[in-house]
Amino acid sequence: MASRDYYEALEVARDAPEEEIKRAYRKKALKYHPDRNPDDPSAAEKFKEAAEAYEVLSDPEKRRLYDMYGEAGLSAAGVRHFTSYEDIFGAFSDVFAGSLFEDFFGAGMARQRGRGRSLRVTLEVDMEEVAHGVEKTVSLRRHERCEACGGTGCAPGKKPVNCPYCRGHGMVESRQGFFALRTTCPQCRGEGRIIRDPCPKCRGARLVEKEAEIEVPVPAGIESGTRIPIRGEGEEGPGGTRGDLYCDVIVREHPIFHRDGANLICELPITYTTACLGGRAEVPTLGGETVGVDIPAGTQPGAPLRIRGKGLPYLQSRTHGDLIVVVELEVPQKLTGPQKELLRSLAEIEGTNVTPKRKNFLERIKNYVYSMTHSHEQEQGKRKGS
Repeated sequence: MASRDYYEALEVARDAPEEEIKRAYRKKALKYHPDRNPDDPSAAEKFKEAAEAYEVLSDPEKRRLYDMYGEAGLSAAGVRHFTSYEDIFGAFSDVFAGSLFEDFFGAGMARQRGRGRSLRVTLEVDMEEVAHGVEKTVSLRRHERCEACGGTGCAPGKKPVNCPYCRGHGMVESRQGFFALRTTCPQCRGEGRIIRDPCPKCRGARLVEKEAEIEVPVPAGIESGTRIPIRGEGEEGPGGTRGDLYCDVIVREHPIFHRDGANLICELPITYTTACLGGRAEVPTLGGETVGVDIPAGTQPGAPLRIRGKGLPYLQSRTHGDLIVVVELEVPQKLTGPQKELLRSLAEIEGTNVTPKRKNFLERIKNYVYSMTHSHEQEQGKRKGS
């Protein structure tokens, strides 16, 4: 790709960060991978172009030289020129790691390795289970080795035979110019062998679907959105190796507590007299017991009161967050006669002994009325003078 811009090849800006460059390369390589474009000779060249662009732009020093001097600046930087698909994968295996590898290079490569498909399930837990950690059982259906044929896929007494198309290699090689391309055999799909007499139970698939129950350890302090990997508990592959099981955790809402990281938040309704005079209240904790909390005199609605160490544990830690009690003022809807008399007396007292907050509010009203009246008088004077 001597005449083409590396940034243009990946369709990224010249100031694109490293992670964006990696994502762009994955997208290009997925789009132009020859296994997905068997009838397009230009796809192999574009696949190679994207690899060479990523080779330069993913390396800070090579990228700096390229930005300053163009391709001429790379002559001494040791830029690789790929000649085969295996060269590219070997160079950038980290880019294609995990489930992306299987999606990227097709099922044939995964089968060639003999590894089964990975599975995903959703796992719901209660807040109480998050507090202490728990072991949950998930039920799922997955493919396992057929017991009737022992996983060979063949009828009793029969065996698989070498694929005549690839001669048992599982791959076929072709050349497109200077680029040597090895692709999955279309007849045996990368396995190198074919079944002429299939097993009557699995019909040659080697695998049958079965119900399974898996124990999943859920650590204390886990949050919604966390994915727990259970290695080797996915589907069994034709080669006998299982994929993985990924459990996506959802923490159910709690009727009393709201979660903020490792902190727990709950609302505490208090009376007007408690807010004014102060007092002590019992609040629940996630463990079921109650703890006392002091309410200072003059506590305002919405004020947070913090109880140290009574929240959730931090993940993989012995320390806990806090329990934050948010004070809410409870106004009674029905009052007795004596209560009304006391409140009327309080209202008369408040009329003479105005609180600082109310006094400030009344002063602002007074100043506003005065300014409006003064402005009106000035306007009237101007009209009389004219």
